[in-house]
Amino acid sequence: MKDAAEILKSFHVPFEITIVSAHRTPERMYSFAVSAKERGVQIIIAGAGGAAHLPGMVASLTPLPVIGVPIRTSSLDGVDSLLSIVQMPKGIPVATVAIGNAANAALLAVRMLATGDDELWERLIKYHELLRDTVLDKAEKLEGGGWEKYINP
Repeated sequence: MKDAAEILKSFHVPFEITIVSAHRTPERMYSFAVSAKERGVQIIIAGAGGAAHLPGMVASLTPLPVIGVPIRTSSLDGVDSLLSIVQMPKGIPVATVAIGNAANAALLAVRMLATGDDELWERLIKYHELLRDTVLDKAEKLEGGGWEKYINP
């Protein structure tokens, strides 16, 4: 989840971070979810491994958007987490990103927030331009020097 914090920080999006467990601290999870809106939270990013009930349980307690991040596990390499998070019942949506991809969860949150924030929108546009320029620079290097020079500078 560190990657999500780094992305949010880089976009100057204020956030809070904590540890909550749907199974080990259900009262804490309940309190966290039902009070999120009044604390100013607009989107919740919830990482979960194994049974991965946290994102869905939080989504059942608040109408705020919830983005689930399946955490890689030792037993099934995170596939169990992914399947648990995406199998939500009708009426309880949880957006879900790839296993271990907290960065994309944060970027999705930034995109959602940017629809109502012009300054954040501009930072997002600059981020996309940077992504584009990085690919174009790599393509120029590859095309100009060949693949062998590209992989063995």
